[in-house]
Amino acid sequence: MNYLFSYGTLQNKPVQIATYGRELSGEKDELLGYQMGKVRISDAEVVRKSGLAEHPVAIPTGRDDHEISGTVFELTDEELAASDDYEVIEYERVSTVLKSGRTCWVYVLRADLLQQ
Repeated sequence: MNYLFSYGTLQNKPVQIATYGRELSGEKDELLGYQMGKVRISDAEVVRKSGLAEHPVAIPTGRDDHEISGTVFELTDEELAASDDYEVIEYERVSTVLKSGRTCWVYVLRADLLQQ
């Protein structure tokens, strides 16, 4: 099993059902050292699933006092692959340790886009 931290649209029931075929249950947690930004979505299928043309994106700050609230979900390997398919090119999946001490995956702004 895999743990995925979501702070955005993957927390929404309709997006979960469209992406995984089921509603997920999870636990609240915090992502440290990041602040929230926005990214414009050009993938029509992702906009259809989420209903939004802009999605939140975690941007690293390296500051311990910056945190983003969200939910940790337990996913199968197939569901994690479905998450990769759902997330657009501006995101990358990285491993992190949450405020609770749990290690999980999270989608953040791609490193090469930080300076743009």
